[in-house]
Amino acid sequence: MEGIKNRILIVEDEVKVATFIKKGLETQNFAPEVAHTAKDALELFSKNEYAVIILDIGLPDMSGLDVCKRIREQNSKVPILMLTAMGTVADKLSGFEVGTDDYLVKPFDFMELLVRVNALIKRAGTSTQKAESLMVGDLELDLKEKVARRAGEAIPLTAKEYVLLEYLMQNSGRVVSKVDIAENVWDINFDTGTNFVEVYINYLRKKVDKKFPEKLIHTMIGMGYMMKVK
Repeated sequence: MEGIKNRILIVEDEVKVATFIKKGLETQNFAPEVAHTAKDALELFSKNEYAVIILDIGLPDMSGLDVCKRIREQNSKVPILMLTAMGTVADKLSGFEVGTDDYLVKPFDFMELLVRVNALIKRAGTSTQKAESLMVGDLELDLKEKVARRAGEAIPLTAKEYVLLEYLMQNSGRVVSKVDIAENVWDINFDTGTNFVEVYINYLRKKVDKKFPEKLIHTMIGMGYMMKVK
């Protein structure tokens, strides 16, 4: 068995799809394991560590969204790639809200899945080399505890809100476009017909800025967003 960096958990109830993914990953020197139900997936996850989890949203015994929630209760770092037959903005936001790192709409090409998997592994690897905390004004992001605090008060964040806030704080004082955010936070190409970036910026504003007179997240009209102290 390969080390954790090559071990991947595939949670997919369609045998043909699971076999297709497993065989493809094996040709790339990964060590994939397959679970066809949520129960089996959670049992495997409790016993092993994985570099990436490929999780189908439509499982027979439990929604993939609920499985993601269960996993996030135990581990906030393991990358999760959600497979879905639905591609609407609402569906994607539902996945990101529970802690999914990326999504892939069925049917998909194996090479596209491979690119997503490698990107998630790379991002997870580089995240371990970051500083222990980030500060912008009275806002602190503890990178070890994965907790945000403003004026000493903890701010509850979903997994995706946390990643977005981290990206904004890493780039404080610099304008980041919607394209930058989509590519660096979601690892996807930005679709101008969607508004998920604005939706998540608004989520953060309500949690980070709403209760405080000094606003830290600023809209730069026609350019993007900037986190800064005025």
